[in-house]
Amino acid sequence: MTESHPLNLQTAARQIKTWGTELGFNDLRITDTDLELDAARLKAWLGNNMHMPLEWMTDHGDMRYTPNSLLEGTQRVISVRLNYLPEDVDLIAPLKNENAAYISRYALGRDYHKLFRKRLAKLAAKISEAFPNSTQRALVDSAPVMEKALARKAGHGWVGKNSLIIHPEDGSYFFLGEIYTDLELPIDQPDDADRCDDCEACLKVCPTDAFIAPYQLEVKRCISYLTIENTGPIPLEFREAIGNRVFGCDDCQIICPWNKQPATTNEVDFSPRNDLDSADLSRLFRWNEEEFLTATVGSPLRRSGYHNFLRNLAIGLGNAPSSDEHISLLKQRLAENISELLNEHIQWAIERQESRRKRRRKSKRA
Repeated sequence: MTESHPLNLQTAARQIKTWGTELGFNDLRITDTDLELDAARLKAWLGNNMHMPLEWMTDHGDMRYTPNSLLEGTQRVISVRLNYLPEDVDLIAPLKNENAAYISRYALGRDYHKLFRKRLAKLAAKISEAFPNSTQRALVDSAPVMEKALARKAGHGWVGKNSLIIHPEDGSYFFLGEIYTDLELPIDQPDDADRCDDCEACLKVCPTDAFIAPYQLEVKRCISYLTIENTGPIPLEFREAIGNRVFGCDDCQIICPWNKQPATTNEVDFSPRNDLDSADLSRLFRWNEEEFLTATVGSPLRRSGYHNFLRNLAIGLGNAPSSDEHISLLKQRLAENISELLNEHIQWAIERQESRRKRRRKSKRA
């Protein structure tokens, strides 16, 4: 890195932020690479096995909290924020409608990795062009990075009790990305005062009690893990609590007082596709694999895969109001014998449906 004149770097920081705004980012801030405090918290969390069964969280040694070991010579991290919540999407109605499939609001449209990575790469290229002898690396979930710790230090907000970054004005519905750089840019001051105070709404609302304490998430209980990352059976103890959440969960964000008027996005790519913001469980459960693949081109839903998406929908149908239509649909799928894992979840759902139907008939006779 040859350019080091303070005045030039002050100007560079302002220019980089202007470029970020022009590229459509909602905020761009700069921090140093000292993550000692956050590293201690991460080590304690990992030491208590709160990350399991995500074994890969312990890979890469100290690379997560020493940016210089990921990109030699890193002096600063440019932390970038991109809002994702579509303006007209209802957060509550699908959760109250037991026949609807609830999909986490970040996953309704195009996979953010594609859009975010492309724009961040453009920004990194602009910086490299302006400072030819400097080095940049753009990162969007593509390397071991403590993105929330860096966002907190840079001034995007504080880490809430639900373990998410919360902005005091914009809430928490946003993605984060980073550019590591060897430019010694002036840093922004954090605004990370913990404003959660004595509120524990997010901890109490979690359907599966995944928060064992404030700021402490136990991954294996989290619905986002269970319905997306988990490739095996969903434990019986969580199935009823999952309700109609078939891909991720937003409960701890929806309940947060700082999200009463959250920032929204005008990004067309984040708008709901295939009416996924209000789709019926039964309609999605009828998709064959070709229909699933066609409907989810470029979508985060591909992460779960077709069979696990059906697994999640089967649980949703098991928790839905009992109806002959639901039972018939589940039995049709069971007859297809797609996989033993799926069959077991479908059988659970059928038993739930039939049990409630029997209770309803007894109630009518009484």
